[in-house]
Amino acid sequence: MYFAASELHISIAAEPLFTVFGFPVTNSLLTGFIGSTLTVLILVYVALMVRSGRYNRFVGLVQWVFEGLLNQIKNIIPDTKLARKITPLAVTIFFVVLINYWFSILPGVDAIRIDGVPVIRSLTADLNFTLAIAIVSIVAVQIYAVRYLGAFGNASRYFRNPFKDPIGAFEGVLELVGEFSRAVALSLRLFGNAFAGEVLLVITAFLSGYFASLSLPVFMVFELFIGFIQAYVFFVLTLIFTALAVSHHGPESQTAHSPSVRRSPKAVPARNGR
Repeated sequence: MYFAASELHISIAAEPLFTVFGFPVTNSLLTGFIGSTLTVLILVYVALMVRSGRYNRFVGLVQWVFEGLLNQIKNIIPDTKLARKITPLAVTIFFVVLINYWFSILPGVDAIRIDGVPVIRSLTADLNFTLAIAIVSIVAVQIYAVRYLGAFGNASRYFRNPFKDPIGAFEGVLELVGEFSRAVALSLRLFGNAFAGEVLLVITAFLSGYFASLSLPVFMVFELFIGFIQAYVFFVLTLIFTALAVSHHGPESQTAHSPSVRRSPKAVPARNGR
């Protein structure tokens, strides 16, 4: 059993279990498929229950979390139309990361093996997945920025005339480098925490031996909390990156596009009347 682990098996990379038409299926890919399917089933179940007017504690919990995420989106992104567009992506990222992270906390995570390879490995502990979801987030931010600012308006965030505006040109280079660093930071943060959590549980089980049933629950509760924090951080950073992308630094685009720079309808008549 996992609670009485007799040997350590730690691999930083996902390990293949079997192949399908020559394609290697790794333990993280298999677990990720199960976790993503479970995420879809949970959200569909909650949506059907809410539509039919039937509630229970589980539905209420998921709905409470969703409403909290929705309020956070409105607070970070003041533009209502943009907030509605990014809500499906941001909320989906939160639940996918959360449920797949929690898969690494299941009892028996290192017990079920095929040819010495653990069958269960959290998808968030696979650098391929964390990098892929970070790229999806960054690309989505660019798409929203192009729709909000226009293609040239978004490009002007990175490319400026170095002769007319040398400081702005240097700032644009830093902004371009920052886009790549954000993707790397998002992927490595999630991967590092998920992988460290799995290693912590395996080592705790190995060192505790038959007393692991007493020590592991404490670390499991801690990892449940860390999983929620990591999903929430990824969710919030996606929103913050989007808010930063649509707020152009140029004075003309701020007047035209920024939701925070708007004229009050009462101020215009008063000014014209003077």
